[in-house]
Amino acid sequence: MTRYDADIMNTQFNLPGILKPEPGAGNLTRITVTGPHANATIYRHGAHVALFQPHGERPVLFMSQQSQYANGKPIRGGVPVIFPWFGPHPTDATAPAHGTARLTDWNLIATAQRTDGVVELVFALPPFLQYRVAIGRQLELTLEVHNTSQSPLQFEEALHTYFAVSEIRQCTVTGLENARYDSKVEGVTGQSQGTAPIQFTAETDRLYLNTRATCVIHDPGWQRRIVVEKDGSDSTVVWNPWIAKAKAMPDFGDAEWPAMLCIETVNARGNAVTLAPGQTHALRATIRVEPA
Repeated sequence: MTRYDADIMNTQFNLPGILKPEPGAGNLTRITVTGPHANATIYRHGAHVALFQPHGERPVLFMSQQSQYANGKPIRGGVPVIFPWFGPHPTDATAPAHGTARLTDWNLIATAQRTDGVVELVFALPPFLQYRVAIGRQLELTLEVHNTSQSPLQFEEALHTYFAVSEIRQCTVTGLENARYDSKVEGVTGQSQGTAPIQFTAETDRLYLNTRATCVIHDPGWQRRIVVEKDGSDSTVVWNPWIAKAKAMPDFGDAEWPAMLCIETVNARGNAVTLAPGQTHALRATIRVEPA
């Protein structure tokens, strides 16, 4: 099991007064960030961002109170890193859903504070992955895949971000107008979103393909907008489990579904990535909060 590592307290990457490695839930090692612009928490387990809160704002990310912090278990909420497949493994039913990156300890390899006050942490998961988390008034996430092998590397990937909202039934999402999506719930493919914003009245699990659009969550209850910009991503997933699915998940509270919404930065299915030997691919998401 991943456990708190006391040696990390003396790491050369520590920034006194800003970074604090400590035992978190389940005694998993986490790094708390108290920055000039925002606070954050990142677990080594999955390089999982569990908190992002600009000063003076509500938390931006949703975390389930029922999350299981344990070896072999994903952390429910925040920003799980999905790699090298999205959803179930295409050929092995025994393989973990969404790949192994979110179930593995990542190494903290660098930290820095930029001249603008933004705090950066860089994590690595050999042999292919490097992940940069930059914490300022906005949250900047960059997942880099380096093909260090001698063969082409094909993979799916995602930053499976859970956002905190006041009430899902009052929220809308813009930015995906006229995009086409496959709906796991409705069992349809190639459906057009049309020109209307996305509204939520039931379980929603849609994969929007061939889109690099910026998405905006409009939350009138908290009088804010959450803007999700992306680069290097050709797919977007919009997900809320609603009532029945929430009750069926052991690591998600039965009554938590109204308080969250996933807008995921993805490359999946027809947008999977193939890298030649020596090539690098970067998937980026930039998240910020604006007044409504």
